[in-house]
Amino acid sequence: MTDDIFEKKKTKNRDIRKYAKAGVALLVIIFLLLTGISSVVIAKEGEYKVVRQFGDIVKIHETPGLKFKVPFVQEVSTLSKKKMVYDVEEKEITTLDKKRMIIDNYAVWSIEDPERMIANARTVIGAEARMGEFIFSIVRSELGKMDFSEIINEEESSRGVLNDEITSKVNEYLARDNYGIVVDDVRIKRSDLPESNEAAVFNQMITDREKIAQQYLSEGEADKSRIRAEVDREVQEMLSTARANAEKIRSEGEQQAAAVYNESFSKDPEFYRLYRTLESYETTIDGETTIILPQDSPYTDLLQGYIE
Repeated sequence: MTDDIFEKKKTKNRDIRKYAKAGVALLVIIFLLLTGISSVVIAKEGEYKVVRQFGDIVKIHETPGLKFKVPFVQEVSTLSKKKMVYDVEEKEITTLDKKRMIIDNYAVWSIEDPERMIANARTVIGAEARMGEFIFSIVRSELGKMDFSEIINEEESSRGVLNDEITSKVNEYLARDNYGIVVDDVRIKRSDLPESNEAAVFNQMITDREKIAQQYLSEGEADKSRIRAEVDREVQEMLSTARANAEKIRSEGEQQAAAVYNESFSKDPEFYRLYRTLESYETTIDGETTIILPQDSPYTDLLQGYIE
């Protein structure tokens, strides 16, 4: 009986040792799998993989593919290589003509050197904060050189050139301080008035537009009067020329007619005298004319048709 019990305990101990060995082997396999998995880094297109060891950067993977690190010692973080949009916090500025405005900007930027970016800005949020400070400083300086109307007037505004200048200066500041980032574009997306002086500025704008409209009307009336005077003068000149030409033509015609009359009447003076007498009748005699003539007057004979 004692031997049976001893034999059972011996068998049980062998089973325990066997299971223990199997468990240890399983744990080793799991540990090896976890170690292998944790040592693999998958770098995707459009991102940086930053490998740190005890907080220090030891490697930056810039190309896509499978990469490796020391498991449980090194850790990996990801930074984007793509262009990012940073919405700059809106702030108030003062224009050259002492108008207050609220300016809202955005910037398109990307990480050019992740190691320098981490060394000087630490994080993406830190890089955007420094970039936002530079943008606001430059925007405030540049718009402070412009009048309010020049900024809001789209036809006269030089925002395109201004945006390029702001972008260039921001990149100069970022390169100077080695932030490892580059700004592709800075744009003013909104420019508003503070509520406190919005109504006053709008009223001033209405007044200015009314002055401009009145100036246009005055200039239009002046041009109208000038054009009308010029046209009237040209018409009078044309009429004077036409009258002079008509008088000249009439005079020439009368001269030619007189020459023809003289030539014709010189051939028969008696007929000419008769013709002139008959013309005088048209002038001196009408339906109410009374003429008293002697019986033996030649004029009476002519009227009565007695012509010898």
